[in-house]
Amino acid sequence: MLSRLDRYLLREVTVTFVAVTGVLLIVLLSNQFARVLGQAAASGFPASIVLTLIGLTTLQQLTVLVPIGLFLGIVLALGRLYHESEMTAMTACGVGPLRIYRPIALLAVVVVALLAVLSYRIVPAAWIKSNDLRLEATRAAQFGALEPGRFRSFAGGDAVFYAERVEKTGELYGVFVQRSVGDKIEIAMAERAVQRGAGQPEQMFILYDGRRYEGVPGTPNWRIVEFREHGIPVRLPEAKAGKNKIEMMGTATLMASNNPKDRAELAWRTAVPVMALVLMVLAVPLARLRPRQGRFARVGYAVLAYFLYSNLLAAVRVWIQKDSPGGQLGLWWVHLVPLALAVWLLWSELHPGKPWRMPWRRRRASAAAAG
Repeated sequence: MLSRLDRYLLREVTVTFVAVTGVLLIVLLSNQFARVLGQAAASGFPASIVLTLIGLTTLQQLTVLVPIGLFLGIVLALGRLYHESEMTAMTACGVGPLRIYRPIALLAVVVVALLAVLSYRIVPAAWIKSNDLRLEATRAAQFGALEPGRFRSFAGGDAVFYAERVEKTGELYGVFVQRSVGDKIEIAMAERAVQRGAGQPEQMFILYDGRRYEGVPGTPNWRIVEFREHGIPVRLPEAKAGKNKIEMMGTATLMASNNPKDRAELAWRTAVPVMALVLMVLAVPLARLRPRQGRFARVGYAVLAYFLYSNLLAAVRVWIQKDSPGGQLGLWWVHLVPLALAVWLLWSELHPGKPWRMPWRRRRASAAAAG
Protein backbone atom coordinates (compact mmCIF):
# COMPACT_ATOMS: atom_id res chain seq x y z
CA MET A 1 0.00 0.00 0.00
CA LEU A 2 1.44 3.35 -1.05
CA SER A 3 1.72 6.05 1.55
CA ARG A 4 0.72 9.65 0.99
CA LEU A 5 4.34 10.57 0.37
CA ASP A 6 4.68 7.77 -2.18
CA ARG A 7 1.58 8.94 -4.03
CA TYR A 8 2.87 12.50 -4.02
CA LEU A 9 6.25 11.51 -5.46
CA LEU A 10 4.59 9.22 -7.99
CA ARG A 11 2.26 11.98 -9.14
CA GLU A 12 5.03 14.55 -9.49
CA VAL A 13 7.29 12.22 -11.48
CA THR A 14 4.46 10.89 -13.66
CA VAL A 15 3.19 14.37 -14.59
CA THR A 16 6.69 15.56 -15.46
CA PHE A 17 7.41 12.36 -17.40
CA VAL A 18 4.23 12.75 -19.46
CA ALA A 19 4.96 16.44 -20.08
CA VAL A 20 8.55 15.86 -21.20
CA THR A 21 7.58 12.92 -23.40
CA GLY A 22 4.75 14.98 -24.89
CA VAL A 23 7.10 17.83 -25.79
CA LEU A 24 9.59 15.42 -27.37
CA LEU A 25 6.72 13.75 -29.23
CA ILE A 26 5.53 17.09 -30.64
CA VAL A 27 9.04 17.85 -31.88
CA LEU A 28 9.25 14.39 -33.44
CA LEU A 29 5.82 14.74 -35.05
CA SER A 30 6.79 18.04 -36.66
CA ASN A 31 9.91 16.45 -38.15
CA GLN A 32 8.03 13.32 -39.22
CA PHE A 33 5.26 15.41 -40.77
CA ALA A 34 7.73 17.34 -42.93
CA ARG A 35 9.63 14.20 -43.92
CA VAL A 36 6.55 12.14 -44.79
CA LEU A 37 5.04 15.05 -46.73
CA GLY A 38 8.28 15.29 -48.72
CA GLN A 39 8.15 11.57 -49.49
CA ALA A 40 4.49 11.80 -50.43
CA ALA A 41 5.12 14.70 -52.79
CA ALA A 42 8.15 13.02 -54.40
CA SER A 43 6.48 9.62 -54.81
CA GLY A 44 2.93 10.77 -55.48
CA PHE A 45 1.43 9.19 -52.35
CA PRO A 46 -2.28 9.82 -51.83
CA ALA A 47 -3.13 12.19 -49.00
CA SER A 48 -5.22 9.51 -47.26
CA ILE A 49 -2.18 7.55 -46.08
CA VAL A 50 0.03 10.45 -44.95
CA LEU A 51 -1.41 10.62 -41.42
CA THR A 52 -1.28 6.82 -41.14
CA LEU A 53 2.40 6.81 -42.09
CA ILE A 54 3.12 9.57 -39.58
CA GLY A 55 1.41 7.56 -36.84
CA LEU A 56 3.33 4.39 -37.71
CA THR A 57 6.70 6.15 -37.84
CA THR A 58 5.91 7.78 -34.51
CA LEU A 59 5.28 4.35 -32.99
CA GLN A 60 8.67 3.25 -34.27
CA GLN A 61 10.36 6.17 -32.51
CA LEU A 62 8.61 5.74 -29.17
CA THR A 63 11.26 3.25 -28.06
CA VAL A 64 13.74 6.15 -28.24
CA LEU A 65 11.51 8.86 -26.79
CA VAL A 66 10.09 7.06 -23.75
CA PRO A 67 13.41 6.19 -22.01
CA ILE A 68 14.79 9.72 -22.33
CA GLY A 69 11.38 11.12 -21.33
CA LEU A 70 11.37 8.99 -18.17
CA PHE A 71 14.97 9.91 -17.36
CA LEU A 72 14.48 13.66 -17.77
CA GLY A 73 11.08 13.49 -16.07
CA ILE A 74 12.60 12.02 -12.90
CA VAL A 75 15.53 14.46 -12.93
CA LEU A 76 13.26 17.48 -13.43
CA ALA A 77 10.66 16.38 -10.89
CA LEU A 78 13.18 15.62 -8.15
CA GLY A 79 15.16 18.73 -9.09
CA ARG A 80 12.09 20.85 -8.35
CA LEU A 81 11.66 19.14 -4.99
CA TYR A 82 15.30 19.77 -4.10
CA HIS A 83 15.15 23.37 -5.32
CA GLU A 84 12.05 24.17 -3.27
CA SER A 85 13.52 22.41 -0.18
CA GLU A 86 10.77 19.78 -0.13
CA MET A 87 13.36 17.04 -0.37
CA THR A 88 15.25 18.60 2.53
CA ALA A 89 12.10 18.35 4.63
CA MET A 90 11.65 14.72 3.59
CA THR A 91 15.25 13.97 4.53
CA ALA A 92 14.71 15.57 7.95
CA CYS A 93 11.77 13.19 8.42
CA GLY A 94 13.97 10.19 7.72
CA VAL A 95 13.25 9.72 4.01
CA GLY A 96 16.49 8.69 2.35
CA PRO A 97 17.37 8.27 -1.33
CA LEU A 98 16.58 4.55 -1.26
CA ARG A 99 13.09 5.32 0.03
CA ILE A 100 12.45 7.53 -2.98
CA TYR A 101 12.91 4.59 -5.32
CA ARG A 102 9.70 2.84 -4.23
CA PRO A 103 7.12 5.05 -6.01
CA ILE A 104 9.44 5.78 -8.91
CA ALA A 105 10.13 2.08 -9.43
CA LEU A 106 6.38 1.50 -9.70
CA LEU A 107 6.21 3.92 -12.63
CA ALA A 108 9.36 2.43 -14.13
CA VAL A 109 7.89 -1.09 -14.08
CA VAL A 110 4.87 0.11 -16.06
CA VAL A 111 7.09 1.96 -18.54
CA VAL A 112 9.44 -1.02 -18.93
CA ALA A 113 6.50 -3.34 -19.61
CA LEU A 114 5.17 -0.90 -22.21
CA LEU A 115 8.58 -0.64 -23.86
CA ALA A 116 8.94 -4.42 -23.94
CA VAL A 117 5.61 -4.76 -25.77
CA LEU A 118 6.56 -1.94 -28.13
CA SER A 119 10.02 -3.26 -28.84
CA TYR A 120 9.17 -6.94 -29.27
CA ARG A 121 5.76 -6.78 -30.98
CA ILE A 122 4.30 -3.39 -31.90
CA VAL A 123 7.33 -1.75 -33.54
CA PRO A 124 8.08 -4.69 -35.91
CA ALA A 125 4.39 -4.76 -36.86
CA ALA A 126 4.52 -0.99 -37.47
CA TRP A 127 7.54 -1.45 -39.75
CA ILE A 128 5.66 -4.07 -41.76
CA LYS A 129 2.51 -1.97 -42.00
CA SER A 130 4.34 1.22 -43.03
CA ASN A 131 6.38 -0.70 -45.61
CA ASP A 132 3.20 -2.24 -47.07
CA LEU A 133 1.52 1.16 -47.19
CA ARG A 134 4.49 2.71 -49.00
CA LEU A 135 4.56 -0.13 -51.53
CA GLU A 136 0.82 0.14 -52.09
CA ALA A 137 0.99 3.92 -52.45
CA THR A 138 3.96 3.70 -54.83
CA ARG A 139 2.16 1.09 -56.92
CA ALA A 140 -0.99 3.18 -57.02
CA ALA A 141 0.94 6.30 -58.01
CA GLN A 142 3.02 4.47 -60.63
CA PHE A 143 0.50 2.00 -61.97
CA GLY A 144 -2.78 3.84 -61.46
CA ALA A 145 -5.21 5.21 -64.01
CA LEU A 146 -4.24 8.12 -66.24
CA GLU A 147 -5.29 11.65 -65.43
CA PRO A 148 -6.48 14.03 -68.16
CA GLY A 149 -4.07 16.68 -69.38
CA ARG A 150 -1.08 15.17 -67.61
CA PHE A 151 1.88 13.24 -69.00
CA ARG A 152 2.53 9.99 -67.15
CA SER A 153 5.78 8.07 -67.36
CA PHE A 154 5.86 4.29 -66.96
CA ALA A 155 8.55 1.62 -66.94
CA GLY A 156 11.27 3.94 -65.74
CA GLY A 157 10.54 6.59 -68.38
CA ASP A 158 10.58 4.18 -71.35
CA ALA A 159 6.87 4.81 -71.96
CA VAL A 160 5.03 8.13 -71.85
CA PHE A 161 1.23 8.44 -72.04
CA TYR A 162 -1.02 11.46 -72.41
CA ALA A 163 -4.78 11.86 -72.76
CA GLU A 164 -6.70 15.07 -73.34
CA ARG A 165 -9.90 13.79 -71.77
CA VAL A 166 -10.89 10.85 -69.57
CA GLU A 167 -14.51 9.78 -69.29
CA LYS A 168 -16.07 8.30 -66.16
CA THR A 169 -16.23 4.97 -67.98
CA GLY A 170 -12.44 4.99 -68.24
CA GLU A 171 -12.24 5.73 -71.95
CA LEU A 172 -9.44 8.05 -73.03
CA TYR A 173 -9.68 10.61 -75.83
CA GLY A 174 -6.93 12.46 -77.66
CA VAL A 175 -4.28 9.91 -76.74
CA PHE A 176 -0.52 10.24 -77.26
CA VAL A 177 1.84 7.34 -76.55
CA GLN A 178 5.62 7.20 -76.87
CA ARG A 179 7.70 4.09 -76.23
CA SER A 180 11.41 3.34 -76.42
CA VAL A 181 12.30 -0.13 -77.73
CA GLY A 182 16.08 -0.35 -77.92
CA ASP A 183 17.28 2.39 -80.27
CA LYS A 184 13.86 2.64 -81.86
CA ILE A 185 11.11 5.03 -80.82
CA GLU A 186 7.43 4.33 -81.35
CA ILE A 187 4.95 7.19 -81.30
CA ALA A 188 1.24 6.53 -81.53
CA MET A 189 -1.66 8.98 -81.62
CA ALA A 190 -5.27 7.87 -81.47
CA GLU A 191 -8.73 9.34 -81.21
CA ARG A 192 -9.77 6.95 -78.44
CA ALA A 193 -8.21 4.38 -76.13
CA VAL A 194 -8.99 2.21 -73.13
CA GLN A 195 -6.68 1.20 -70.32
CA ARG A 196 -6.90 -2.37 -69.09
CA GLY A 197 -5.24 -3.67 -65.95
CA ALA A 198 -4.92 -0.31 -64.17
CA GLY A 199 -3.25 -0.82 -60.83
CA GLN A 200 -1.50 -4.01 -62.00
CA PRO A 201 2.16 -4.50 -62.98
CA GLU A 202 1.06 -5.60 -66.46
CA GLN A 203 -1.19 -3.22 -68.37
CA MET A 204 -2.58 -3.04 -71.87
CA PHE A 205 -3.58 0.11 -73.73
CA ILE A 206 -5.95 -0.47 -76.63
CA LEU A 207 -5.85 2.43 -79.13
CA TYR A 208 -8.55 2.99 -81.75
CA ASP A 209 -8.44 4.98 -85.01
CA GLY A 210 -4.95 6.37 -84.98
CA ARG A 211 -1.50 6.48 -86.52
CA ARG A 212 1.83 5.05 -85.40
CA TYR A 213 5.32 6.29 -86.22
CA GLU A 214 8.35 3.98 -85.87
CA GLY A 215 12.01 4.79 -86.39
CA VAL A 216 15.42 5.65 -85.02
CA PRO A 217 15.99 9.33 -84.18
CA GLY A 218 18.46 10.97 -86.56
CA THR A 219 17.78 8.60 -89.47
CA PRO A 220 15.38 9.05 -92.40
CA ASN A 221 13.99 5.54 -92.16
CA TRP A 222 10.63 5.95 -90.46
CA ARG A 223 7.55 3.86 -90.89
CA ILE A 224 4.03 5.26 -90.65
CA VAL A 225 1.17 2.87 -89.95
CA GLU A 226 -2.50 3.74 -89.72
CA PHE A 227 -4.65 1.47 -87.57
CA ARG A 228 -8.18 0.92 -86.43
CA GLU A 229 -7.18 -0.98 -83.29
CA HIS A 230 -3.74 -1.28 -81.78
CA GLY A 231 -2.68 -2.83 -78.45
CA ILE A 232 0.35 -1.57 -76.56
CA PRO A 233 1.47 -3.81 -73.68
CA VAL A 234 3.35 -2.19 -70.83
CA ARG A 235 5.17 -4.30 -68.27
CA LEU A 236 6.01 -2.23 -65.23
CA PRO A 237 8.78 -3.04 -62.72
CA GLU A 238 7.62 -4.39 -59.40
CA ALA A 239 7.93 -2.02 -56.50
CA LYS A 240 10.89 -2.93 -54.34
CA ALA A 241 10.46 -3.84 -50.71
CA GLY A 242 11.84 -1.61 -48.01
CA LYS A 243 15.43 -1.75 -46.89
CA ASN A 244 14.64 -2.29 -43.21
CA LYS A 245 14.11 -6.03 -43.40
CA ILE A 246 15.67 -6.77 -40.01
CA GLU A 247 13.37 -4.32 -38.22
CA MET A 248 10.38 -6.11 -39.75
CA MET A 249 11.43 -9.57 -38.57
CA GLY A 250 9.54 -11.15 -35.70
CA THR A 251 11.27 -11.53 -32.35
CA ALA A 252 10.86 -15.33 -32.42
CA THR A 253 12.61 -15.43 -35.80
CA LEU A 254 15.48 -13.34 -34.47
CA MET A 255 15.90 -15.62 -31.46
CA ALA A 256 16.24 -18.66 -33.73
CA SER A 257 18.85 -16.99 -35.97
CA ASN A 258 22.64 -17.03 -35.62
CA ASN A 259 23.17 -14.20 -38.10
CA PRO A 260 25.18 -11.36 -36.47
CA LYS A 261 22.76 -8.72 -37.78
CA ASP A 262 19.80 -10.62 -36.36
CA ARG A 263 21.56 -11.00 -33.02
CA ALA A 264 22.29 -7.28 -32.97
CA GLU A 265 18.64 -6.45 -33.63
CA LEU A 266 17.47 -8.83 -30.89
CA ALA A 267 19.99 -7.36 -28.45
CA TRP A 268 18.78 -3.86 -29.27
CA ARG A 269 15.12 -4.77 -28.71
CA THR A 270 16.07 -6.22 -25.34
CA ALA A 271 18.23 -3.21 -24.47
CA VAL A 272 15.37 -0.71 -24.88
CA PRO A 273 13.36 -1.68 -21.73
CA VAL A 274 16.55 -2.43 -19.80
CA MET A 275 17.81 1.03 -20.69
CA ALA A 276 14.70 2.65 -19.19
CA LEU A 277 15.20 0.71 -15.94
CA VAL A 278 18.89 1.64 -15.73
CA LEU A 279 18.14 5.31 -16.40
CA MET A 280 15.56 5.27 -13.61
CA VAL A 281 18.22 3.98 -11.18
CA LEU A 282 20.67 6.64 -12.33
CA ALA A 283 18.16 9.51 -12.31
CA VAL A 284 17.48 9.52 -8.56
CA PRO A 285 21.05 10.24 -7.34
CA LEU A 286 21.81 12.37 -10.40
CA ALA A 287 18.90 14.71 -9.61
CA ARG A 288 20.27 15.62 -6.17
CA LEU A 289 21.01 19.35 -5.93
CA ARG A 290 23.34 21.15 -3.59
CA PRO A 291 22.04 24.18 -1.67
CA ARG A 292 21.38 27.25 -3.83
CA GLN A 293 21.75 25.28 -7.05
CA GLY A 294 19.29 26.06 -9.85
CA ARG A 295 16.36 23.79 -10.56
CA PHE A 296 17.77 22.77 -13.94
CA ALA A 297 21.39 22.43 -12.83
CA ARG A 298 21.44 18.66 -13.38
CA VAL A 299 19.64 18.59 -16.72
CA GLY A 300 22.86 19.12 -18.67
CA TYR A 301 24.52 16.22 -16.86
CA ALA A 302 21.45 14.07 -17.53
CA VAL A 303 21.51 14.85 -21.26
CA LEU A 304 25.24 14.14 -21.41
CA ALA A 305 24.81 10.84 -19.53
CA TYR A 306 22.01 9.75 -21.88
CA PHE A 307 24.03 10.80 -24.94
CA LEU A 308 27.06 8.74 -23.85
CA TYR A 309 24.92 5.77 -22.81
CA SER A 310 22.85 5.62 -26.01
CA ASN A 311 25.86 6.15 -28.27
CA LEU A 312 27.81 3.42 -26.51
CA LEU A 313 24.85 1.08 -27.03
CA ALA A 314 24.72 2.02 -30.71
CA ALA A 315 28.47 1.47 -31.12
CA VAL A 316 28.36 -1.99 -29.53
CA ARG A 317 25.31 -2.82 -31.66
CA VAL A 318 27.41 -2.12 -34.76
CA TRP A 319 30.18 -4.34 -33.35
CA ILE A 320 27.68 -7.17 -32.95
CA GLN A 321 26.42 -6.66 -36.51
CA LYS A 322 29.97 -6.91 -37.83
CA ASP A 323 30.70 -9.91 -35.55
CA SER A 324 33.78 -8.12 -34.20
CA PRO A 325 35.46 -9.07 -30.88
CA GLY A 326 34.01 -5.98 -29.18
CA GLY A 327 30.50 -7.32 -29.64
CA GLN A 328 31.03 -10.85 -28.34
CA LEU A 329 29.71 -9.95 -24.89
CA GLY A 330 26.55 -8.38 -26.29
CA LEU A 331 24.98 -5.20 -24.94
CA TRP A 332 24.63 -6.30 -21.32
CA TRP A 333 27.96 -4.95 -20.12
CA VAL A 334 27.10 -1.47 -21.42
CA HIS A 335 24.28 -1.22 -18.86
CA LEU A 336 26.78 -1.80 -16.05
CA VAL A 337 28.55 1.51 -16.78
CA PRO A 338 25.65 3.83 -15.80
CA LEU A 339 24.71 1.42 -12.99
CA ALA A 340 28.22 1.76 -11.57
CA LEU A 341 27.88 5.54 -11.78
CA ALA A 342 24.52 5.35 -9.96
CA VAL A 343 26.01 3.20 -7.21
CA TRP A 344 28.88 5.65 -6.75
CA LEU A 345 26.49 8.63 -6.56
CA LEU A 346 24.29 6.81 -4.05
CA TRP A 347 27.31 5.90 -1.93
CA SER A 348 28.43 9.51 -1.92
CA GLU A 349 24.96 10.63 -0.83
CA LEU A 350 24.51 7.99 1.87
CA HIS A 351 28.06 8.43 3.24
CA PRO A 352 28.89 12.12 2.92
CA GLY A 353 32.48 12.97 3.69
CA LYS A 354 33.65 9.35 3.39
CA PRO A 355 35.94 8.56 0.46
CA TRP A 356 34.95 5.73 -1.83
CA ARG A 357 37.21 2.74 -1.32
CA MET A 358 37.24 -0.64 -2.95
CA PRO A 359 36.66 -3.61 -0.59
CA TRP A 360 40.30 -4.71 -0.56
CA ARG A 361 41.42 -1.18 0.27
CA ARG A 362 38.98 -1.09 3.20
CA ARG A 363 40.40 -4.39 4.51
CA ARG A 364 43.93 -3.03 4.33
CA ALA A 365 42.91 0.11 6.21
CA SER A 366 41.21 -1.99 8.92
CA ALA A 367 44.27 -4.21 9.26
CA ALA A 368 46.52 -1.18 9.58
CA ALA A 369 44.30 0.30 12.28
CA ALA A 370 44.26 -2.99 14.21
CA GLY A 371 48.01 -3.28 14.02
